[in-house]
Amino acid sequence: FHIGAHPFAAPALAPALYLVATPVGNLGDVTLRALQVLAAADVIYCEDTRVTVKLLERYGIRARLKPYHDHNAADAGAAILAAIAAGQAVALASDAGTPLLSDPGFPLVRDAVAAGVKVEALPGASALLPALQLSALPTDRFTFLGFLPQKAGERLRLLTEMAARRDTLVAYESPHRVVDALADIASAMGGRAVSVSREISKLHEETLRGSAAEVAALLQAKPAIKGEFV
Repeated sequence: FHIGAHPFAAPALAPALYLVATPVGNLGDVTLRALQVLAAADVIYCEDTRVTVKLLERYGIRARLKPYHDHNAADAGAAILAAIAAGQAVALASDAGTPLLSDPGFPLVRDAVAAGVKVEALPGASALLPALQLSALPTDRFTFLGFLPQKAGERLRLLTEMAARRDTLVAYESPHRVVDALADIASAMGGRAVSVSREISKLHEETLRGSAAEVAALLQAKPAIKGEFV
């Protein structure tokens, strides 16, 4: 692999499943170990090969790319375990962030562990922790809710159940539903302090803080609501 104009040799990998976190925005956030594994793996599985190839091209990595996502997890998972059993090193990368963390991979890791296959997790980028750091909310205890339910009734029911919790609650949301989600947070939790971060580590990164109603008003005042939200 290359960093700028400087070439680096990637050490050989033992047969295993390597879980590789990838940048959520700025491609410079990738770790050195992630580059080593991606460069040395016999095959890289990822959600969308068109996304991962951009990271590989940035660092001069030529590798076999194959898809692994929720729709092909059973077949692709069996192929991955067979490849590792045959002596190959297989990397699983997210489009952005950490595999299994609101991203595909849980069934694969579960099956790999059951089969006695070695699994290595490479620490790296995730939207969750930077958003928590930027929130100015307590970080000593928090509960990650993943993506909030898409259906309004289910979302409001979950938030109502969580209303009595005193630890910081962290959730992901799409730009299409974030205002509705904030309305439900206001309904379920009143004036509880809220922080909304979007486009973390990207050019238009932004964090808005206040009550749910105040943050919703700030978003609605924009010409368009874009980005992935925490």
